[in-house]
Amino acid sequence: MLDLELKQQVTEIFQQLHEPLYLKIKNSNHPDHSDLVAFLKQFAECSPHLKLELPSSPSEPLPYPSFELWTERGFSGIRFSAIPTGHEFSSLVLAILHIQRKGRLPSEHLVKRIQDLPKSAHLITYVSLTCENCPEVVQNLNLISALNPRITHEMRDGQYFQKEIDQLGIMGVPTVVWNGEVIHSGRANLLSILEKLEQKFKSNSQSPEIPQSSYKNIGLYDVTVIGAGPAGVSAAIYAVRKGLKTLVITEKLGGQVSETRGIENLISVTYTEGPQLSKALLTHLEHYSVELKDNTRLEQIQRLPSGNFELHLSSHEILQSKTVIAATGAKWKKLNVPGEEEYLGRGVAYCPHCDGPFYKGKHVAVIGGGNSGVEAAIDLAGIVGQVTLIEYANQLKADKILVDKLQALPNVQIITGAKTTHIKGDNKKVTDLQYQDLKTGDTRHLTLDGIFIQIGLLPNSSVFSQIVSLNNYGEIIIDPKCRTNVPGFFAAGDVTTCPYKQIIIAMGEGAKAGLSAFEYLKLEQH
Repeated sequence: MLDLELKQQVTEIFQQLHEPLYLKIKNSNHPDHSDLVAFLKQFAECSPHLKLELPSSPSEPLPYPSFELWTERGFSGIRFSAIPTGHEFSSLVLAILHIQRKGRLPSEHLVKRIQDLPKSAHLITYVSLTCENCPEVVQNLNLISALNPRITHEMRDGQYFQKEIDQLGIMGVPTVVWNGEVIHSGRANLLSILEKLEQKFKSNSQSPEIPQSSYKNIGLYDVTVIGAGPAGVSAAIYAVRKGLKTLVITEKLGGQVSETRGIENLISVTYTEGPQLSKALLTHLEHYSVELKDNTRLEQIQRLPSGNFELHLSSHEILQSKTVIAATGAKWKKLNVPGEEEYLGRGVAYCPHCDGPFYKGKHVAVIGGGNSGVEAAIDLAGIVGQVTLIEYANQLKADKILVDKLQALPNVQIITGAKTTHIKGDNKKVTDLQYQDLKTGDTRHLTLDGIFIQIGLLPNSSVFSQIVSLNNYGEIIIDPKCRTNVPGFFAAGDVTTCPYKQIIIAMGEGAKAGLSAFEYLKLEQH
């Protein structure tokens, strides 16, 4: 199962392990049990610190393959009810590193918040091994479990748990369950997962609010970049290469690009995928003396009388910066109609690649007639029974080559001039979509099983709205040098008015912003 090259890579990574870790296989009567044993035997060969333990007592066999990670002190809190190959292989590798406090760990402030979670809880994440969004949630919950002995986490491969999936009404992955209740569905970074658990467990770690006067002051920087996607990383690299003291603040490394599947238009790279490109961006950034604060949110920014900017962070830190570059990108727009939030993961989805297989042979709608919507409809048409594409405008906005391909499919219906107004269900899953025919004003209904929302992007600009000018779409207004209306404040990428939201353009805009910040500081000094 593990080729020689992969084993060599893992062996090198595991050279940092310093104490035994036990892979305890649970007794199982599932046919895939032997495959799990064979996989873990090969995996354990990657380090002398990894010890494989087969079931030693005649316990009641499980109907699915499963194993746990133990240390000499006891159960680590992490269980895999799956054979963690494919996208989840990295989740196993990182779990082992995090148990031994190796690899990339959160800030001290975030670690304390994790350790302050007050409840004892067993969290379960249902995944598909082909899902690109699942590993982030699995890895973050494994990390929380490794850092907090009261929290245990089990990753379950959905193919072994169809009965539970049906009972819970799960129609999308990843889905996190606690005490038989779905508490999260879809991709999420560490900070947002932690905040959700704090709210669910009624944690006191965040309240009462810590006064900003007690925030830790971490100093003065030449350039502070907000965001670590293609634009942010490019800006930081160009700034630091000019000798500027540079800080990058981000909630998620890679930004939105980490959620992208196939990338075929990044010139000189024939094909790559979002997670690989995100990793490459981080690797490049780490070649330079850039200070990075990930899993960190900018909460407040203001311009001081001195001309410097003061930034307040979710890590309870405060800093000043001579210049700021906003590169926070964009996020998928929501319909903001009744039923959308209620049925998220139970018929409402945003990722056709991850959640499409749940709708095999069924009727789904795709909302949005741009490139992303038409591409989603084309992909889904090969899986589901029927696709109805709904577009607000009177014609589809996607490229002609995509529209022609869509129209040639026999199981696709296209409705234009339609406004989605309500998503309805039976309290378990979606059953009905209500829309208004904009030509006649009539209200119409579609009986269906799922809805995939693909209506474009919304700039992540709200934190900057009180300091710089935005257009009607919420984009930061910039000039050809990425300058805003505020001296010393620059912006780049999808959060701005720059046309054509493409990875390669974001990289170029980031470079321009970094160079413009250097030019500004150089002129200020003279």
